[in-house]
Amino acid sequence: MEEPRVIIYADKREGNSRILDILKDRCDLREKQLAVADYLLSKRVAVERKTCGDFISSITDGRLFRQLNELKENFKMPLMILEGNGLFSGERKVHPNAIRGALASITLDYGIPVIKTENNLDTAEMLLAIAKREQLERKKNISLRGGKKAKSTNHRQEFILAGLPQISTQTARKLLKHFGTLEKIFTSTEEELTGIEGIGPKTAKMIRTLLTKKYEKSILDD
Repeated sequence: MEEPRVIIYADKREGNSRILDILKDRCDLREKQLAVADYLLSKRVAVERKTCGDFISSITDGRLFRQLNELKENFKMPLMILEGNGLFSGERKVHPNAIRGALASITLDYGIPVIKTENNLDTAEMLLAIAKREQLERKKNISLRGGKKAKSTNHRQEFILAGLPQISTQTARKLLKHFGTLEKIFTSTEEELTGIEGIGPKTAKMIRTLLTKKYEKSILDD
């Protein structure tokens, strides 16, 4: 039996590499202009990809840590892929210790794992492996939630709803158009929720359980 295909969202600006061509034959590739990250592999996993040259440039122009902050703010499991060799070779304007310090900061200060790949093919294979683990093994559905922090009230409302189980941004908009406010959505019944296109009984039950279940105090809260 043919293995189910995973969905990967890729930033259009990644088109200057061979990665998108490789992924097109292996998954359901959806090219968008993403505000945060280069690839979205599930609701919680986003990937920032950098070649060695771009990594060094991002240190000097300040992009690196801005991008890391955006990844942390928007995703539970951000990752960085560092592609290629020669990070410490050749003529570089950045001292090797500054490069080492940046790598250490990514892991220790931001808690973002750095995955090393050799080339475009290796990167594509790694993206597919992570997406399959998330979407097929862990059943983590993907939704296009990777925008920068919403600025308008509408976007904030959509962002809140897209955090609910099985709710994409498109479904969030349908809910808001139907009910009008977040309050009405959160107080609606399972039957009322299933009246919305894209929400079945199972999803409606999951949403109601999440909204009504009492918060359980953790031993870490003491």
